[in-house]
Amino acid sequence: MRFVYLLFLFISLQAVKSQNQFSVDGISYKTALENAKSQGKPVFIMLYADWCPHCNQMKKEVFSDAKVMDFLNKNYICIWKNIEKEEGMALKNKFKTTSLPAFLFLDSNETLLYALKGEMKTPEFLAEAGYALNPKFQLPYLEKEFLADPSNSTKFFAYLNTLKKGKDRTELSIPTHIYLQTQSDAQLISETNWRVIANGVTDINSREFQYVLKHQNEFAAVASQNRIDRKVESIVNELLRPLVDNLDTINYYKQREVAKSIRLQKTDSLVFKFDLTLAERTEKWNFYKKVTLEDTEKLVWNDASFLKDIGQTYLKHINDTESLKMCISWVKHSLELNDSYDGNLLVSKLYNKIKDKKLALKYAKDAKAIGKEMGWSTKDVDTLLAELNSK
Repeated sequence: MRFVYLLFLFISLQAVKSQNQFSVDGISYKTALENAKSQGKPVFIMLYADWCPHCNQMKKEVFSDAKVMDFLNKNYICIWKNIEKEEGMALKNKFKTTSLPAFLFLDSNETLLYALKGEMKTPEFLAEAGYALNPKFQLPYLEKEFLADPSNSTKFFAYLNTLKKGKDRTELSIPTHIYLQTQSDAQLISETNWRVIANGVTDINSREFQYVLKHQNEFAAVASQNRIDRKVESIVNELLRPLVDNLDTINYYKQREVAKSIRLQKTDSLVFKFDLTLAERTEKWNFYKKVTLEDTEKLVWNDASFLKDIGQTYLKHINDTESLKMCISWVKHSLELNDSYDGNLLVSKLYNKIKDKKLALKYAKDAKAIGKEMGWSTKDVDTLLAELNSK
């Protein structure tokens, strides 16, 4: 009898334990919706990937907490889906998820009520999961309130601030432009409307962003020039980075001209760096050479590390002597900014590439002296010196 009692107790504890743990092999999405309808609960979905460190941290710290799992199981039908498996991938695409971990709160009709993204601590996650149960904090209610009075900045920010908890910046642009269409050009120049533009405008060609570019002094008076500069850099980054990441050269070359038309030092520098990244990844060395010859001295002249990075690329991939001589002048300038072992070694290798043994030896010896003084290994420069002295 005692054995039966202990067995029953063990099974009961295991059942409780299983309810209070992150479950990899749970019910299907379809079953979750059916259960949500029959039990009158919303659905909670975590989208994750095994390689995602933030997902793993949430599993380890938050979803191992009995308080969290008790709250979720009491109030939601919970499912956990890996985006690299069929159902997880379908849900990722269905709800346009771009960041992990992602947390979706749905009703039984698949209406998105609330969404979160990123790593959180337990108190923050529990608070947000509680807000998601309140109809007045949910996206459908906030959207309805905003659309009924789209010129109301308070209702707009209530909707936007909840929306951005779980969505990327591009999805914020639709309500942002609906609100901004209610504002005249003159009304745009205010602290409130600057906050709207800074948080929600992502289109470089939009009326609002173009107005900011033409009236930077006026916007700087209600915000600050630093905030204006950060927004301009951000919008160029959002325009070009996805094209570089996807190696979309056709659209990149079109959009870079739009970005270049802004004609600000910071954005030109950003475009320059994207140009070089794309050229390296697509092995377009003539384009790399053209961009660096035109703009290195204008845009990265005081960045010793970047000048040396360009020098390394020239050493590997650029062969015409005149261009290499120009590159040598850039790397020598990096030594004026910061006399370094690797910089002297690089200059030596570049001189060696254009067959100037005398100067190659000079800079190799300078690199050797720095390495010896610092107590570093000089194996690389010793190999180069042996090669030069054998010629």
